[in-house]
Amino acid sequence: MPRKVILDDIKVEYHPHSQISSTVHHFSEFTRSRMTEHTVPRNNTPWEPFRTRLDFEIAEIALEAAMTKDQTNRLLDLVHRSASGNDKFTLQNHDEVRSLWDLASQRYTRFQNDTVSVPFDSEVHEFEMHYRPLWDWGLDLLRDKYLAPHFVFDAQRLSKFDGERFVRFIDEPWTADAFWNAQSQLPSDAKPLAYILYADKSKLSSFGTQKGYPIIARIANLPVHIRNNNTALGGGRVVGWLPIIVENQEHAKKKNYVDFKNAVWHTSFYQLLASVAQHSNTGYWFECGDGIKRRLWPVILILSADYEEQCIMALIRGLKGKFPCPVCLVPQDEQSVLATHEFRTRHQSEDVLRTARLKPSEKEKEAHLKAFSLRNVENVFSRVRHVDVHRALSFDRLHTNEEGLWGDHLWKEVKFWISDLGRDAAVKLDKNFDGLPRWPDLTHFSSVIAVDFTDGTVLGDLSKMIVFAAQDIFTSSRCKLGHLLLRCIRHYIEFDIYASLEVHTEHTIAAGRLAVQKFSEIMAPETLKNWNFPKKHLVSHIFDDIISKGATRNYSTKPNEKMHGSLRKIYLQRTNFKNVASQILHYDEWLLTSTSMRTELDELDEYYKRNTCDPETHEALDLDDTGEPESTTIHAHLGSRQGNHSFSDIMLSHGTDRAFTNFRMKLNGFLNGFLPQHNIPLPDGKCIHLRAEDMITVFHFLRVNYESIVDWRLHRDLLRCNPKFYGLPRYDCVIVKTADKPFFARLVYMFSCLIGNTDFPLALIHPYDVGIASSRRRRDNDMGLWRVRAKPRISSEIISVQSIIRGAALANDPETDGDYFVIHTVDTDMFLRVKALQDQPST
Repeated sequence: MPRKVILDDIKVEYHPHSQISSTVHHFSEFTRSRMTEHTVPRNNTPWEPFRTRLDFEIAEIALEAAMTKDQTNRLLDLVHRSASGNDKFTLQNHDEVRSLWDLASQRYTRFQNDTVSVPFDSEVHEFEMHYRPLWDWGLDLLRDKYLAPHFVFDAQRLSKFDGERFVRFIDEPWTADAFWNAQSQLPSDAKPLAYILYADKSKLSSFGTQKGYPIIARIANLPVHIRNNNTALGGGRVVGWLPIIVENQEHAKKKNYVDFKNAVWHTSFYQLLASVAQHSNTGYWFECGDGIKRRLWPVILILSADYEEQCIMALIRGLKGKFPCPVCLVPQDEQSVLATHEFRTRHQSEDVLRTARLKPSEKEKEAHLKAFSLRNVENVFSRVRHVDVHRALSFDRLHTNEEGLWGDHLWKEVKFWISDLGRDAAVKLDKNFDGLPRWPDLTHFSSVIAVDFTDGTVLGDLSKMIVFAAQDIFTSSRCKLGHLLLRCIRHYIEFDIYASLEVHTEHTIAAGRLAVQKFSEIMAPETLKNWNFPKKHLVSHIFDDIISKGATRNYSTKPNEKMHGSLRKIYLQRTNFKNVASQILHYDEWLLTSTSMRTELDELDEYYKRNTCDPETHEALDLDDTGEPESTTIHAHLGSRQGNHSFSDIMLSHGTDRAFTNFRMKLNGFLNGFLPQHNIPLPDGKCIHLRAEDMITVFHFLRVNYESIVDWRLHRDLLRCNPKFYGLPRYDCVIVKTADKPFFARLVYMFSCLIGNTDFPLALIHPYDVGIASSRRRRDNDMGLWRVRAKPRISSEIISVQSIIRGAALANDPETDGDYFVIHTVDTDMFLRVKALQDQPST
């Protein structure tokens, strides 16, 4: 008999080809990966072909430090001179270390080097293409026993019960439509092996004279925390190195020469895809790391790239083409208008090229191709079955939003209007930014106007703070167009944060689409800028991509761009600056091998560590006090103990602070109410009367574990209540849970109080819960702001730290003393919490 469905239950519908019935799980029981038994390590001698573990670990250090031949030899000499103990050290010199790394690297697919030939101007031009056969690289991951439990081979549709119906949610690629549709096209016994591919040029030298052109691959069947990791096995890997054509000024920008460069790209890329193209016709039976044989079928599910690279992948003519979008047929002069246009398709593009090549003259051929903004080049992705390059191309937040709409356009508009207002406005903006509270993982800006920001992550952080820093500068009375610009930015930030959500529901997708619509409606008539360019249009595809391929982090270029830095480091430290591709890729092979061996070695150590524990209690068999790890199940945990202090001492040091008025009496009142409410007996059944000489323990740090309302996973806030944190006072803010509704407050004092045999972790807070007039709320909503107002400081309260929902960042309103704005842009969870407050009816 089916069990009763309750709130937050998770329903999993599997693709019909899986032959797995739908299941419903209670939220607390839902897990995303298969269980695995960690019985024995994969390898008892993971350091081989190195002769000893010590040999490997010394060679590993030399590799990570990019030591030269001379430095390596000197290190080995020192080790030999100091060697003692049970483990032998046998390495003799740098050449031996190199040969052992080469031998060890054979465990994974190695790079090949082929010559590709492409004709141009009555000559055949040859180029070198370095690549790992993509199919073989995928099999390397599939045979790994550590990764095996994390692979997902069947498409799923997930939904969460909201009390009335199951609401679909999307996060990983296999929960979205493209994976489901791909599996539907395959034979019923086939499982998609879904690739994510990225390519882009990278500056290797400081002045950009030496460039690389890496292709990076990831497997969409692995979860994002593994897939987007760039260091561990299962994360992003360089699988190819495209040739770069030296610009010929005689032919530069000529159509035939541009077509030639595109042809070189696609001809070279095919070397990487050849093995995948072959198996896309029949599939391939393979025994995976879990011992199960599967008929795997390669699918190019996602192409991750900036706009310029997408134009090459789709073989369209780019910015000045009649239809400059690689995904749809939006006319060149309609890119600023949010509207639906016919989607490009693989079959349409192939038909256009085929028809054009049948035309009797070059002029007619060119006219037919220009009508669709296509090039006279065969697309490499058309050689792989079940792949539509236009559907695989994906929205790129980094270049389209953070570095594009914001960095190249909106931020420049802000600087223009600040300059127009004069020096005082620039000084005030810098001061406002510097006055904003610090928050983990967010850049703190001490000045912004005179700084040239180029990093996409930093630009993204800047956009999250600009409204709070500029709202009292760009007022409607002082700078009408600046005020309208700030309203435009408010809507940009909203749709960008919606786009960044880690998990999407039907509701967040609808809200995100509405935010894009509002942004488009306000920007054109209320700013003087011409918004008719591709990056403005591309935002219209964000939420289609999310429905099709999952959360935007699945196809973000940011993890791939981060790998450019490590490639640049290899170039600078490990090459002779000549014919660098083979040297860089050779070293990258060693790094992959080292990472894998280190993982297996850590696994072996963990196994032996487990075997020194009692098999029933899992406690250490020896009696040494090794300490106990903090539990992530504890909601709030005090730290940074400052010792015990009596109430009389506290009043001597804090007596001038009105928040401490009647501190001991407040604590007595709180405990006498709190304990009975939570069915905790009062000591001896009598009311608590703490005396001036009684002691409490003071703390300066609070860790709060909370469940995000975005992805329903545990997240952590690290909060400070410290009069001198790195030389400055820091008193963080929090959201406090009550029986009625939550409110914001600032931490004033954190302590624990021993009552009987129980220590109660508590906090003295300054509540920010004074009511705000509806008229004021409406004006704030114009900028998307949520205002809170402080009570008089004497109205401080004592709470249990367990009633703290999570931390919060509040920005001071310079115009109204005691008023603050909740910085809802610090993360996606806070964004949705504040949106929920704004959506509540005014009281």
